[in-house]
Amino acid sequence: MINFNYESEFNLENEDAIGNWLSAAILSEGKKEGEINYIFCDDEYLHKINLEYLNHDDLTDIISFDYTMGNEIHGDIFISVERVQENAADFKVPFEEEMRRVMVHGVLHYCGYKDKGEADELLMRSKENEKLTLFHVEQ
Repeated sequence: MINFNYESEFNLENEDAIGNWLSAAILSEGKKEGEINYIFCDDEYLHKINLEYLNHDDLTDIISFDYTMGNEIHGDIFISVERVQENAADFKVPFEEEMRRVMVHGVLHYCGYKDKGEADELLMRSKENEKLTLFHVEQ
């Protein structure tokens, strides 16, 4: 089950379509959907989590806590709406597209993809693009 929670003024416009797309993305990776919680927040909220749990004193767009059990993925994905807005402007892409990219990025981590090395980062980008295309096909 995919849950959407809001700790800011932001709200997703079409939770059902996005939830269905994320479920399809999970299935396309041969995984089972467990409980996945998205928490949309601001920079301050996410910065506190970054400091408290990861000991990182910087801003980020996403922090995910992975509780996956075997082939069934579970986790909490915190997303700073402010960072996503700024990144969308920097990358010259629509906000909604950047938000979907960040949302599927968290799920892909739970599916086993990493993004620390150059090769891993290229594979992660490829998977993000593949899943973004899946969203457009379903709409």
